[in-house]
Amino acid sequence: MTATRYRQDEPSDRIILNRIALFAYHGLHPEEERLGQRFFVSLDVGLDLREAGRGDDWHSTACYAKLTQRVQEIGVGQRFRTIEGLAEAIATATLTAVPRIQRVTVRIEKPAAPIPAIIDGIAVEITRTRADI
Repeated sequence: MTATRYRQDEPSDRIILNRIALFAYHGLHPEEERLGQRFFVSLDVGLDLREAGRGDDWHSTACYAKLTQRVQEIGVGQRFRTIEGLAEAIATATLTAVPRIQRVTVRIEKPAAPIPAIIDGIAVEITRTRADI
């Protein structure tokens, strides 16, 4: 993921989950709905981690396993025509589920996008804040 830019009033601490792999059926084309394909989802969440770090307290952070599970539930359990829609759903769910998270950047990679060119893949990256929900 690229370096996340954050406003001065947002926490600079981050938890980063890189490339959660999914096999899902997102896309516009009938073949995508029928055959499915790989997607990779990365999260970069901004929250204040001082209390968790100073107290070595996992209750004061965001649970990586729960964040990953939610990505998988949305990414595999729902169908989206666009990866923008998938990214938005994941961002909203992340901010809603974990009140201590102030900002989330969601990156969706689609390595086998059906376009007539030789490419390594495409990606969409969005950033949402608590104010957006």
